[in-house]
Amino acid sequence: MFALERAVIPLNTGGVRSETVSGVTSLASQRAAPSRVLELVRGHWQMENPSHGVRDVTCDADRSQVRGGHLPQVMAALRHTTLGLLRWAGYSNMAAACRLLAAQPVRALALIGIQLEN
Repeated sequence: MFALERAVIPLNTGGVRSETVSGVTSLASQRAAPSRVLELVRGHWQMENPSHGVRDVTCDADRSQVRGGHLPQVMAALRHTTLGLLRWAGYSNMAAACRLLAAQPVRALALIGIQLEN
C-alpha cells in the first residue's frame, strides 16, 4: 500500500487544496521505491486522461441520455471507434477534428472510404 499526497489547483477557482489518496501495488517491496510508484501512478494518468477525458469532454459522454437496452454500449462503441479512426487519420486534437469534420462531412465520409459522386 502507499499514500500519495498532492496539491490540486482547480482551473475555475485557482485555489490550492491538498489531497491524500491511497493505493495498492503488487510490486514487491524491493521494487516499490517511492520514485517507481510515483512513475507508475503518473504513467497511469497519462494513458487514462487522453482516452476518458476526450470521451467525457469532447464527446460529452457523461451527459448522454441514452439509457435503455444495449444502446449505451452501442454509443460507447461508436464514440470509441470514431476517436480511434480520428487518431489513425493523424488528428491529435479531437475537438478540432470533430469541428472540422462536422463542417466538412464529405471529408469525414472519406475517412471510412465513402467517396461521393458529383
